[in-house]
Amino acid sequence: MTRYLISFDASAMDHIPDEDMAAVGKAAHEVVWEAANAGVLVFCGGLEEQPASVVATDGTVTDGPLPEAIGGLTIIDVPSREEALAWAAKIAVACRCAQEVREFMPDPETDAMLRQAASRH
Repeated sequence: MTRYLISFDASAMDHIPDEDMAAVGKAAHEVVWEAANAGVLVFCGGLEEQPASVVATDGTVTDGPLPEAIGGLTIIDVPSREEALAWAAKIAVACRCAQEVREFMPDPETDAMLRQAASRH
């Protein structure tokens, strides 16, 4: 299986009237439940509109820019790019905005560490 990031820009939902946001939220949650029930959902959520904290290599913390790049994201684990695109299409309909799809680089060592850590809990 391969992990994919499905995301949309922070301003992508600005065209949606406030009175429609509850319906959008309901539709988005229905897709999330569908993905969870299908066993492909890894994580999903939206980013708060606040400055990012930037942590330098020496540990210094500064305020960064507002998270303008990503408004919301979903990570799924599916066997193919085609399946990732199909999930992105469902999210696009629910959220009423276009979605970007990007594949995570495979990292067998990290996957092995995660499996080992999960087996201890």
